[in-house]
Amino acid sequence: MANEHGDAVAVRDGQHDFDFAHGRWSVQLSRLMKPLSGSTEWVEYEGSSSCRPIWDGRANVDEFRVHSPASGAVIDGLTVRLYNSETTEWSLYWANARTGMSMPPTVGRFTEEGSGAFYDEEELEGRRIVVRYLWTDITPTTAHFEQSFSADGGATWEPNWISTQTRVADDS
Repeated sequence: MANEHGDAVAVRDGQHDFDFAHGRWSVQLSRLMKPLSGSTEWVEYEGSSSCRPIWDGRANVDEFRVHSPASGAVIDGLTVRLYNSETTEWSLYWANARTGMSMPPTVGRFTEEGSGAFYDEEELEGRRIVVRYLWTDITPTTAHFEQSFSADGGATWEPNWISTQTRVADDS
């Protein structure tokens, strides 16, 4: 790979970018009930997630379970994250116990500064949208995840899933 001056530039290896997620987490989630509809109804959830590496760190599996104290609703989810060393990108696959695996994967990478951006195109109620996942504010004990939708090709974004995660101390 070369920069604009033709100088060789090392390709960044992002294989360990999701290592921060390994372990157990307490999760606080705010979910917009009807994205891209003008709705302002948010539901609050609380729960946990647990992430473990597989394939020598080239992938991980994250189990996610939250419930809403107000509505009693439960979200049981699973994220499988796969690293492609050739493209230096991660592909994120989401599944939930109610509807199964979502496709296509959301694909992207982390920056040198430590935030990650991942995108895909999907259909929502008969129209094409762009989906964006952002991982930000990552520390050894906290992380912020936000999902947003865009109906205008990414010119504007509406957040619809905002979670704050706090690491649970290891009991061992």
